[in-house]
Amino acid sequence: MKSLQGEVHLNIPASKAWEMFTNNETLGKISPEMLSGAEYLEGDGSPGSLRIFKLGPALHHFVKESVQKVEKVETGRSFGYEVVSGELKEVYDPYHVTFSFAPVPGKEGEQCVAGWKAEFEPITPTSPPPEKAKDAALGFLKLFETCEATN
Repeated sequence: MKSLQGEVHLNIPASKAWEMFTNNETLGKISPEMLSGAEYLEGDGSPGSLRIFKLGPALHHFVKESVQKVEKVETGRSFGYEVVSGELKEVYDPYHVTFSFAPVPGKEGEQCVAGWKAEFEPITPTSPPPEKAKDAALGFLKLFETCEATN
């Protein structure tokens, strides 16, 4: 299986970033241009839950929606899921994503490193790596520190 990953430094605590990522209402307010909404179709966010991300117009050229099956949750640290439907599923199968939030040592109450990692198998040999997904995810995470919801 192939993988792609990246990270961004945020000027908010990991606990705040975690709270924002796991709250569907907050996620939809960070940047509606990128992510217009998130909701659980089944479950409450624990493993086995189904969550849909409805992407905003800034990403419609790439992905309109993504339904994810939650695979692993380490509260306050990482959230992993497999994409089970949507445009990404048409290009990669499987497509697993993990978002992680780690405090910056010595600045635990102020900063964190937010990570994104995809593990995937392209359906065809010509399928490119999901660079656009990585860039969109990291750009979205960076907006956490400027979102009004953090106040």
